[in-house]
Amino acid sequence: MSGAADASLTESPGWRPFTVPNLISLARLCCLPWFVWLVFGAEDRWAAALLLGALGASDWVDGWVARRFNQVSELGKILDPTADRLLLLVALVAMIVDGSLPIWIAVLALVREGGVAVAAVVLAAAGARKIDVTWWGKTGTFLMMFAVPCFLAGVSDIAAADVFRVLAWVFVAVGLPIHYWSAFGYVPQAITAVREGRTARRSP
Repeated sequence: MSGAADASLTESPGWRPFTVPNLISLARLCCLPWFVWLVFGAEDRWAAALLLGALGASDWVDGWVARRFNQVSELGKILDPTADRLLLLVALVAMIVDGSLPIWIAVLALVREGGVAVAAVVLAAAGARKIDVTWWGKTGTFLMMFAVPCFLAGVSDIAAADVFRVLAWVFVAVGLPIHYWSAFGYVPQAITAVREGRTARRSP
């Protein structure tokens, strides 16, 4: 009986593409062109900041829904962090062009995201299992996803722009170190995943 229970705990959740969390992640990706248009087409930085903040908050919503209603899926484990990285990438590049984000912050964030993406490709090529996103990784991304729209709101024409500029620096001061700390935290998991992959390939 206990063996069956243990097996059920380690059983893969399956791809399960048609879940609410996956639909939320897909909707976030579909909003990227809208964000770019708000920044460069409508030139409405405040609206773009609101949209980006909502998309960042929705990252925690889909995770909560997945855990609360047992809708965790293998597709979601790939789609959710992919949406996170694309959102941050598009926002950073757009704001570099727009001039609303300090270049050094954008560079540091892009280097971190690029490093994690390259590491994921290398691990996949080595046959390692996929590494799940950690709590620190999600927290760092969450803080950066709020820092970026706050910078955008800070250069808008709203009365509270100064407040958002202060909030932006607070989020960066906390979020950027966590963002890098979480990246280094994946190293032990990556080593273990590579070893497990080699062991699996050697076994008959």
